Amino acid sequence: MKIIFFGTPEFAVPTLEKLLSHREFDVVAVVTQPDKRRGRGNELTPSPVKSVATARQIPVWQPSRVKKDVETLNLLEQSEADFFVVAAYGQILSQQILDLPRLGCINVHGSILPKYRGAAPIQWCLYNGETETGITTMLMDAGMDTGAMLLKAYTPIHLLDNAYDLAARLSTLGADLLTETLWQLASQAIAPIPQDNDEATYAPLIKKENYALDWSKTAIALHNQIRGFYPNCTATFRDRALKILATVPLDAAYLPQLPADMQQLVHNFSNLSSDRSPGQIVQIVKGIGAAIQTGAGLLLLREVQPAGKRPQSGWDFVNGNRLTVGEVLL
Repeated sequence: MKIIFFGTPEFAVPTLEKLLSHREFDVVAVVTQPDKRRGRGNELTPSPVKSVATARQIPVWQPSRVKKDVETLNLLEQSEADFFVVAAYGQILSQQILDLPRLGCINVHGSILPKYRGAAPIQWCLYNGETETGITTMLMDAGMDTGAMLLKAYTPIHLLDNAYDLAARLSTLGADLLTETLWQLASQAIAPIPQDNDEATYAPLIKKENYALDWSKTAIALHNQIRGFYPNCTATFRDRALKILATVPLDAAYLPQLPADMQQLVHNFSNLSSDRSPGQIVQIVKGIGAAIQTGAGLLLLREVQPAGKRPQSGWDFVNGNRLTVGEVLL
């Protein structure tokens, strides 16, 4: 099978590598986003997908707008590919492009469709406190993740998973599901299933304001926001920005989902009554970090990143800043 692969971030790498590991699949070219300037040196950096393709000496095409790039459109047409495979490419494909491959254009989407259509399904399913998600392969159409579904694979979401953890697990799941989808499609072993639009939900692009923490929310809502938008959620402490990277909601309702060493903490602190205001430090938990009062319940800070510094454990943050009960995070 002759394939052109569209993908950009680390999430797409396992799918590309899986295709390259099978002789039945001939990846004749890779389409990825243009190199971006990153880091302190502001140097042009290739996408993870480009790095893999270059190492394997596969042609790489990087149009800034694939729908309008005449050269790329001509190359895609001349390729006479059986499939276009798309995994987190980052641009919308026109109907002209979708019509080019002989057997179809297949998308590897990071949710159980029709739930969480859109650009950030992993982040929003964590934000919303889902306990299960997965991968859907689908035949692409001109809509935003509206195409007919092919195969699905599921994975549980654990209480302490963050967006990086879940993306890594889903990327591997997606790689396996994609190859199975291609084999079954080529042999006509599966029939596409239309999505029920009435069941659809959406996962829009994440905006900067989504990172701001409001301590009047419940502990579990803040925990889900922090892990969903990891590593970017930000509070203010002593007039300086403080990223909150990892937390634990100190609530007995979540006891079975916690590691054994955390369960005793919940026993000790879940019933701690407090007249503190949201954002105030209620307790210093030795060896771990500060417990913060929220609108409902306590939230334990396990990992943070002060402005201009490296990430550090909650306990290092307590000791390094000599935190005291009663101080406030805004």
